[in-house]
Amino acid sequence: MEKNHVKRIHDFGQSIWLDFIDRRIMDTGELQRLMDEDGVRGVTSNPAIFEKAISSSSDYDADIKELSRENLSNEDVFYRLAVRDIKRAADLFKPVYEEEERGADGYISLEVSPHLARDTEGTIRQARELWKAVDRENVMIKIPGTAEGLPAIRTCISEGININITLLFSLNRYEEVADAYISGLEDRLKQNQRIDHIASVASFFLSRIDVIVDPLLKEKGLNQLYGQVAIASAKKAYELYKRIFSSERFKKLEAKGARPQRLLWASTSSKNPDFADTKYVEALIGPDTVNTIPLDTLAAFKDHGHAANTLEDDLDKATRTLAQLEEAGISLDDITQRLEDEGIEKFNKPYDKLLEAIGQQKEKVMASGKS
Repeated sequence: MEKNHVKRIHDFGQSIWLDFIDRRIMDTGELQRLMDEDGVRGVTSNPAIFEKAISSSSDYDADIKELSRENLSNEDVFYRLAVRDIKRAADLFKPVYEEEERGADGYISLEVSPHLARDTEGTIRQARELWKAVDRENVMIKIPGTAEGLPAIRTCISEGININITLLFSLNRYEEVADAYISGLEDRLKQNQRIDHIASVASFFLSRIDVIVDPLLKEKGLNQLYGQVAIASAKKAYELYKRIFSSERFKKLEAKGARPQRLLWASTSSKNPDFADTKYVEALIGPDTVNTIPLDTLAAFKDHGHAANTLEDDLDKATRTLAQLEEAGISLDDITQRLEDEGIEKFNKPYDKLLEAIGQQKEKVMASGKS
């Protein structure tokens, strides 16, 4: 029997994580099936995913009713709900985490409030709180890769907290993120603390880049680059990854057990209906990377995806693509900064909507208790 298309990706050294979580997928055994049949090896979450999970079902009503008696803020209620789900998923993936190469996979990610994206101290404080609350070694706390997030990443890594850096669009910012990770490990080593158990991924967001760039390419008559810029950026990021984590600086840490901070491809569903629904998965399969995939993209790849080692194909073309962009007067730096700003807002809106929905549910519970 032919091997499952999604599982074949793992043959090329890439791990597939699921960009989705809710209680139903765990209650029905669907998440376990995805692990067994499709080789899913981790889970990522974000405010939009939790907003959909909590607002579109009654699965959380009993817990909200219970928590509403504790006089908690809406945000505190949300994180209590989220932490319960994250703990449960982390326990489900513990066997993956415990495999022969311990800690290679099996991670579940939980994000700090998107409202803290420009608040270094607030991010550090909440990352510590969430890390303590989940109390699982196979969890990653998500911190956005903003300028303000960089010192938070360094501090949290130095304290032994696993970090998933989210909302990365820029190659320059990626280098800064990798430096923050390495600096955090160095800080920890200076304190005579272990570094061999710390894990981190740098989540590079893809399809949103093409959504912004492609109309500009059409205006400039650069149709040959249509749909190519995000993939070119990712390939160049992988070049940087290989250089950074083979450096003498990192080798000193590696000798003490440090692990490279893997690149994670995010936003890998095709936003443009003209593109193949497996486009961003097929183009970036390669060793020591992660791809976090939403359910519909996972199903599409399982049905008709093609797994091959593609990540380092056409590197010269990727270099030329980014050069042509600059020659045409299209600043990728400006675009990626815009995407970062918009990305924060895109997470703030569902987060606020989620807190509002929790508030409404609490009011219903309180009203029913009085009647």
